[in-house]
Amino acid sequence: MADEYAQVYAEKEARGRVIDSLHQEATMWMDRFALTLNGSQELPLTRAKAMADTYSAPEEIYGLLNYCQHMIDLMAHIIRNH
Repeated sequence: MADEYAQVYAEKEARGRVIDSLHQEATMWMDRFALTLNGSQELPLTRAKAMADTYSAPEEIYGLLNYCQHMIDLMAHIIRNH
């Protein structure tokens, strides 16, 4: 019984660390949008989406990733049309 509890706790802790990491990365991307506007940096959303799928991230993470993708697409459109 104690082993099962320890395993469940370890899995919960690992999932929490991954979700925290995803949140930190998404926040970092928002801070780096200025670089994207200059065309000097591309944001690694594909990697984050794969991590979110692998670790069953909460809907809030997917919403944030989709928002980031929308902003990148919008900025790319603005850059192309200037």
